[in-house]
Amino acid sequence: MNQYDKECVTYFFEHQSQLFGKNILEDIEEAEEFLEDCMAVVCKNIKEVRAFFEDEGADIGELSNEELKEAAEVFALPDGRFLVVEG
Repeated sequence: MNQYDKECVTYFFEHQSQLFGKNILEDIEEAEEFLEDCMAVVCKNIKEVRAFFEDEGADIGELSNEELKEAAEVFALPDGRFLVVEG
């Protein structure tokens, strides 16, 4: 069993061009494999997204929460969670 539910994988697949600039993944299974390979993280809110980037050593101190939400690797899921994908 993987950590990515259907909503995460489907949303990422449908919005992959946000990260890649174009669609490169051909199906849901490929999208799920990509998420697993890059160890994408599901965060329950923007505060967790900020903590994740800070733990990774990213220099995001100057970014507002709105700017952070607009980062290419941050996907705002319909249920309010965030998927962070570092491609």
